[in-house]
Amino acid sequence: MTETHGDLTGLLVEWCNGRREALDELMPLVYPELERLARSYLRRERSDHTLQTSALISEAYLRLIDQDRVQWQNRGHFFGICAQMMRRILVDYARRHKAAKRPSAHPRITYDDQVGPGPAPEVDVLDLHEALNKLAEIDPRQSRVVELRYFGGLTIEETAAAMEVAPSTIKREWATAKAWLHRELSRD
Repeated sequence: MTETHGDLTGLLVEWCNGRREALDELMPLVYPELERLARSYLRRERSDHTLQTSALISEAYLRLIDQDRVQWQNRGHFFGICAQMMRRILVDYARRHKAAKRPSAHPRITYDDQVGPGPAPEVDVLDLHEALNKLAEIDPRQSRVVELRYFGGLTIEETAAAMEVAPSTIKREWATAKAWLHRELSRD
């Protein structure tokens, strides 16, 4: 079976309708993208981070198979949920790491908002998580755009399709959210 958006969406719908075997058929189709997503997350982590790509994917998979109330809509929705799971796993990991260390040790990730050249600044993963939660309170749509674009790695068009809005809306929300996050994270 070749990977097409239709095949993926069809398997998601079948899985949603209770056919557990659809998940087994789905995983080989989505694994390369999940691996790319996990590598992208881990590239932003501090250099001494011990969580490996395969472990992050495995943990996300375990959380994914417990999802029985999700009505999968499409590829973008699926990868958005996976990105959200990976973010939560890394936040939980950072909290455990922080608790095991002295209070001043903060796990750091690279915040790369793709604005310009040069190295991306390191940001505390918990600070970024808290900033995204604040943004979600102010503007849930902008927070969702950040999750899908930054963490999910979706394009403007894929994000627009997943959120059922125009690409121009996503571009505007993405620019505004990046500016807000930059300001929020620069306060520390």
